[in-house]
Amino acid sequence: MIGARNLKSKPHRFCGPLPPDRFNMARCCLAGAAATTPDKPALIVVTAIDGNEPAEIWTFAELEDAVLRIATGLRRNGLQPGDRLLIRLDNTPLYPIVFFGTLAAGIVPLPTSNALTPTELEFLLLDSRASAIALDDAFTEARLPAGVTRFEAAELEALRRDCSRANWADTRADDPGYLIYTSGTTSQPKGVLHAHRAAWGRRPMYQGWYGISPDDRMLHAGAFNWTYTLGTGLTDPWANGATAIIYAGEKRPEIWPVLIEKTGATLFAAVPGLFRQILKYADTSPHYFTNLRHALTAGETPPPGLFEDWCARTGTELHEALGMSEISTYISTSPSVPRRPGTVGKPQPGRAVAILPVESASETPLPTGEEGLIAVHRSDPGLMLGYWNRPDEEREVLRGDWFVGGDLGRIDADGYVTHLGRANDVMKAQGYRVAPQEVEAALVAHQQISEVACTELRVRDDLCVIAAFIVPSDWNAPPAADDILAFAAERLAPYKCPREIRFVKSLPRTPNGKVMRSLLAAGKE
Repeated sequence: MIGARNLKSKPHRFCGPLPPDRFNMARCCLAGAAATTPDKPALIVVTAIDGNEPAEIWTFAELEDAVLRIATGLRRNGLQPGDRLLIRLDNTPLYPIVFFGTLAAGIVPLPTSNALTPTELEFLLLDSRASAIALDDAFTEARLPAGVTRFEAAELEALRRDCSRANWADTRADDPGYLIYTSGTTSQPKGVLHAHRAAWGRRPMYQGWYGISPDDRMLHAGAFNWTYTLGTGLTDPWANGATAIIYAGEKRPEIWPVLIEKTGATLFAAVPGLFRQILKYADTSPHYFTNLRHALTAGETPPPGLFEDWCARTGTELHEALGMSEISTYISTSPSVPRRPGTVGKPQPGRAVAILPVESASETPLPTGEEGLIAVHRSDPGLMLGYWNRPDEEREVLRGDWFVGGDLGRIDADGYVTHLGRANDVMKAQGYRVAPQEVEAALVAHQQISEVACTELRVRDDLCVIAAFIVPSDWNAPPAADDILAFAAERLAPYKCPREIRFVKSLPRTPNGKVMRSLLAAGKE
């Protein structure tokens, strides 16, 4: 088991409080507020910005009731603790109700996108060996493996209405909680299995990133089926007795300032790309942000100038976090950790983070300032249980008591971490290691460049070069390649400069918005 919280005391280990042995993630998130503030809004769903009232408001008492009734319904239909239930539902409150209801029953939910094709769905069902699937009523194309129970949305709504309330499953903190699949940029997706203690493992984010309190109203820009939304948008606000707000209507950049004002949001979470679009296309007059304390971003490398522009336009700070599927966010800025340009922040309170060598298998942390692989101590309760049925890949990410997820970085004397990209994204040029993010940050400052991604590109059997794939600001009048090369030469060492410039209409991205450099390198732009 990778995320082992019972390791003997060693230097650098997780130093925050650990969860009790008996622990259920859904109960942790909902039971407290349902008992103390039962009539307080837990979830507000907005579908149109021109309406006077939200489409739906769920109190903590109503939400807990629905979750526990779903738990009963799933158990009555034969699902047992430890079974997997794949969720492919529309972007409605039924999605999180089923997700948390599954957890409440001790069953393992597998949240997925409702954009999955039948082929993708079949792979996940077979790989996870799921016992059941929750499906939109309209999705009839799926070929289900033998023995998989099908729950359609209408049937789940009936379970929510008609079943009696279950008791919270008496799960252990280390019992399997939920299973998520990575985006699979280079191969088939792999499952990341988290324990129930993952909810407890998110506690360092509360003040280490959000600065959250029960008075907050968290507006998340994602859909219910995204793990970023299920965590930052729902799990953490509810565990703190705060209100979660989700917009389920047509998403355009210009609606978000209006939504922030209309809903009285005090926290707003989105990916960097959306913040950039808001600044480019939306009215960001300060009156929209009167109630907003600050905004939160994670998921990809922010474009240059984003933090300064957001603060100047809205009068609020933007706090960044670095994370991964295996632990969620673990390094960030916050109201108490001011941003330092060029870094992503500090390890959140209690987290044990170190830099390990790239080229050796040493588990001894490198000295301050040296570059290497960012590692998290295995005693962290937020760390995954392991990769689903992939023991060989588990061994690859372990260095003794450390988990090494593939991110490169360095830590300065004040504890700030500079993220230098993914180890498998690093380019080799003239014997040097070059992070694509560094080259991209230099090029995107060009006024005629909208987006850019860099990768190694094989141009001959015996030659690879750094290539820049550029989305011009105006496709009908792209900049000259020679101008871009000259622009790069003024800002980068010669070995870091791209040798190949290619113009594309868009960059290939995963469903979560991350650039798929591997496709660019393979010539599939």
